[in-house]
Amino acid sequence: MINKLKNLGPGLLFAGAAVGVSHLVQSTRAGADFGLGLLWALLLVNIFKYPFFQFGPRYATATGESLLDGYKKLGRGVLATYYVLNLATMFTIQTAVTIVTAGLASSLFGNLETASISGTEVWTIIITSVCLLLLLIGKYKLLDKLMKVIIITLTISTLIAVSMALNNATPMSFKQILPDNSVEIAFLIAFMGWMPAPLDISVWHSVWTIEKKKDTKVYGSKSALFDFNVGYIGTIILGIGFLLLGALVMFNSSETFSSSAGKFSNQLINMYKTSLGGWSWAYIIIGIAAFTTMFSTTLTTLDASPRVMAKTTQLLFGKNSKLTYKFWIALLATGTIVIFIFFASEMGFLIKVATILSFITAPFYAIINYILISSKHTPKDWQPSKLLHILSWLGISFLIGFSIWYLTTL
Repeated sequence: MINKLKNLGPGLLFAGAAVGVSHLVQSTRAGADFGLGLLWALLLVNIFKYPFFQFGPRYATATGESLLDGYKKLGRGVLATYYVLNLATMFTIQTAVTIVTAGLASSLFGNLETASISGTEVWTIIITSVCLLLLLIGKYKLLDKLMKVIIITLTISTLIAVSMALNNATPMSFKQILPDNSVEIAFLIAFMGWMPAPLDISVWHSVWTIEKKKDTKVYGSKSALFDFNVGYIGTIILGIGFLLLGALVMFNSSETFSSSAGKFSNQLINMYKTSLGGWSWAYIIIGIAAFTTMFSTTLTTLDASPRVMAKTTQLLFGKNSKLTYKFWIALLATGTIVIFIFFASEMGFLIKVATILSFITAPFYAIINYILISSKHTPKDWQPSKLLHILSWLGISFLIGFSIWYLTTL
């Protein structure tokens, strides 16, 4: 067991990337607006997305290749489609998570506003620069070690916050709700789009798994699946935790969330502080949980998107391509700051666009991951069991069905 715990890595990176906007913003908002009424959606989407996320580390350890290599074997068109989708969404996703992180930093550590730049914009530049330096200097090994500390801190602080909220709570209804108007349906789709994460993170996970195998020779298929399950179960627990916090602290309150990153962050932390008794140490605990959540997401997404874009570029255009990891990470960091300057006041809109796009494109990733893991390109011993096949079929039907339902309500 000790060796298994030492080998944890890509699974925690997955958790670090997953537990961000989907949990801190969307789960909390779901609890604030619907109480416990969307608990069914949180649980179902986690169950039905499970196999497609798991196929990432499963394929990588079974073949020694990332899912990107597998996509190319399915046809260059599949890999090219992934390339276009990722290029179209990576800047929006990175900006969405960085906006929330910067807003929290401004609320917690002070507004560094200047005559020409707002405090949130200053924090965006600082956070993006810090993440960039950490990744360029420390590379995967530092990311691996740092994420273990971040996830432990996040889990402990979140569980303490939930326990405190439960102690001050009144009984709540467990009645489940199915939204019936276009606004609520759009929120439901956005909520499920990044819960626990966009499905393309399965590609990131496979790439991180290959990096982990380079780092340690004892990281085999069983270790990878154990690692993944620890991270995945952790994201579900934390998702329920943030839903509970939103429901216990904000449900039926007169407050409405702002679309501004800075105002949203202040509202979130101050409402927690007031509802948990106004204790200064409660503010610190909530602050640590919130900022740690978003910093981990910002760091992992800034690493993953450039890593997969560099790999995909090499597979499509040859290994001599000059569009390396350093090129993509510099482009993403610069693009994030530029987009942020124009959309800083539209955090809600950016998050909505990013999360809905993630849900609508989820069937594509689910189908190609399933086809690949069930094909001749995966050793038979590591192809899905009958139970996993059935869960995959149900998951694909679920994702397609809800996407069609949303598109027909527009």
